[in-house]
Amino acid sequence: MQMRQETDYVLHHAQKIIAILAAMRDFTDLLVRGILRQANAGERSTRRVERLINAGQKEGFAMDDGLITPTVLQSLAGSSAFRRGEAYFSVGAVGRLRLADDRIAALVEGNETYQVELRDNRGELAGDCSCPRAAAGHFCKHCVAVGLAWLAEQAAPDKPEATPARARRRDPWREIEAYLATQPPAALIELLLGVARRDDQLYQSLRLHAERTAAGGDVATAFRRAIDDATRRHGFVDWRQAATFARGIDQVADSLTDLLKPDTAAMLVELLEYAIECVETALEEVDDSSGQVGGIVHRLGDLHHKACRMARPEPTELAERLFHLEMTLPFSLWSFDANAYRDVLGKAGLRRYRELAEAEWGKVKPGDRKDHYDVSRARITRVMEQLATASGDVEELVAIKARDLASGYAYLAIAEIWVKAGQPDKALEWAERGLKAFPERPDNRLRDFLVAAYLERQRNDEALALTWVQFDENPSLQAFSKLHAVAGKLGIWPVQRERALTRLDDSIAREAAMTNRWKPKPSVPNQSLRVEIALWEEDLDAAWAAAHQGICDRHLLIALAGKLEAGRPEDAVSLYRRVVPLIVEDTKNAAYEEATRLIRKVGRLMKARDQSRDFGNYLAELRLQFKLKRNFIKLLDGVARSTASTP
Repeated sequence: MQMRQETDYVLHHAQKIIAILAAMRDFTDLLVRGILRQANAGERSTRRVERLINAGQKEGFAMDDGLITPTVLQSLAGSSAFRRGEAYFSVGAVGRLRLADDRIAALVEGNETYQVELRDNRGELAGDCSCPRAAAGHFCKHCVAVGLAWLAEQAAPDKPEATPARARRRDPWREIEAYLATQPPAALIELLLGVARRDDQLYQSLRLHAERTAAGGDVATAFRRAIDDATRRHGFVDWRQAATFARGIDQVADSLTDLLKPDTAAMLVELLEYAIECVETALEEVDDSSGQVGGIVHRLGDLHHKACRMARPEPTELAERLFHLEMTLPFSLWSFDANAYRDVLGKAGLRRYRELAEAEWGKVKPGDRKDHYDVSRARITRVMEQLATASGDVEELVAIKARDLASGYAYLAIAEIWVKAGQPDKALEWAERGLKAFPERPDNRLRDFLVAAYLERQRNDEALALTWVQFDENPSLQAFSKLHAVAGKLGIWPVQRERALTRLDDSIAREAAMTNRWKPKPSVPNQSLRVEIALWEEDLDAAWAAAHQGICDRHLLIALAGKLEAGRPEDAVSLYRRVVPLIVEDTKNAAYEEATRLIRKVGRLMKARDQSRDFGNYLAELRLQFKLKRNFIKLLDGVARSTASTP
């Protein structure tokens, strides 16, 4: 079906429109007749589409207690994803549909093959899929397709309606087992190879077993080859390919877990170190935004620690390997610091680890403000800090931190160490040193620390002055709220508030009057911050006054209008009408939708005051003003229709 509005809002050739509509109709006929079949499997035709159509989308043909219904699927996925899922299901993209361990599992063919599971999560339907959208927490189109395929299978006409769903189900696993038991070895081999050509995980598993045989039982060599294969890249791996890349590594990780046994634990330790190095190196060319590969590194690291505890490798040799990994891994996703492995290293291992660290630390020169970020320096600094923290030596930790005082924050870090150690005077000393060391680029976190310290010592004037410096340098709501907190504690907020607002008004006026090469004329004052502060103080009168004394960020105007709706609806309408044209001028569909929401608010507010005719005139004005913005006009027409149909 094609809406007329979709064919006439842009000029088309008549022949083009006819061709598109005819093709759509023909495609529908093909689907209903079951001509389109699943390309990759061939065993499941689109007769399921017919079944679903014949089922009439009725409630009650879902699994068991109605956990899965078309309505549920649409509510979880959203209309757009639901429609795409319907399309996937219609063309037979769902394969290997089965019930396993109270979960519905299947494969869906898209840009790649996606693994999908539907499950009961405390009485609500939940879906898992290997696609990036599902990884971001969404109920994806592939889950929708599997749900529809399950419904179609349960609604098959050859199954008696009166029979409960659970009783109607076959056990596909037993059927498969029975079939395989009748096949000769050659046929089973051919079948397994055929599946492995389409399933990368099965291929990796079979190859791993084959490598062991080919290597004469050399398990370590077989696993190293498997790790190499799993982490090999052919160019950059973007986010769409990352899930497939991660699955290959995860398969190897599964196999490595099987080696966590007393007789193979020592070999496992070395294999895991090799695997972590390979994965971290590979990550330099992988977009792991979803964190899947990083999660596997944590899994491998945890397994490494367990293997070390089981194998008990020679402590000094282990210390040397751990230090090497801590210093060289590109991302250090798993920590190989000595303290984490204390139970395995023992005294001898810890001593060797420290020797290596101190030797490397001796090469580091004191930090300089001009120094650029040095990865090696950062790593050895982290290692030394870990050792000092584990030993509880505060003086040593401060000495390590003091080797790099290239920022105000470095002084703050030392001050916080002394606070934690119960030495507030030393903390104050370091904080004040930091403030003096960087007058040209002060750190407000350091200033906040000092303000709190001054207040504790009743050095109120210094605390207030330091807070004022922040407000004067960069007037903002955050700086204003800090001033409120300090002055309020001292009982002088009303005076300081007037002082701050006067300063702010002067600053706004100066900025508006200022001219330069890029601003040759004075501008209209920007009252956004003034309105923001008034809203924070819940002073609607002040916010309203400021909003009419110059320009203002539209989000603040919308927020103000929302607060005015209950008590001052006319003022709210005025602000909404002021904002709508600004939004529409963005010329984006999202902006049009936002503007439409505000227009509907205007309609409700005006209708409540018996101003429906005035609202109609307002819509006419908008239509005339933005007549060239067709997408916006379509939305505006929708507002007009809904308004006319509402009594």
